[in-house]
Amino acid sequence: QLQASGGGLVQPGGSLNVSCTASGFTLDYSAIAWFRQAPGKGRERVSCMRTSDGFITYIDSVQGRFAVSTDNAKNTVYLQMHSLKPEDTAVYYCAIRPFVVCTTSWGNYKYRGQGTQVTVSS
Repeated sequence: QLQASGGGLVQPGGSLNVSCTASGFTLDYSAIAWFRQAPGKGRERVSCMRTSDGFITYIDSVQGRFAVSTDNAKNTVYLQMHSLKPEDTAVYYCAIRPFVVCTTSWGNYKYRGQGTQVTVSS
């Protein structure tokens, strides 16, 4: 089970953090992804981390502005978002695939969170 928290309303240029806590399984040797879905658009993968070696990939539009991290003691993954833009407005979801590599397909993640709303607006 994944429980997402954080999100909210922020002005353009601001920062926001969202987190996702896993229960019932470990984050070790997993692919941890953040997806988002903007109004009227499909769900896209924003980032993915391989916990086995720390490799992280981001889509071009958030590279340098977003950062993924984990706290293994809390079994929690974080998405730190900076220099936010109105086009970052979306529902953000975390998803985890234990013991396998990253993929861009939402349906291939065994554990999928319920999403949290991020709105960037003045």
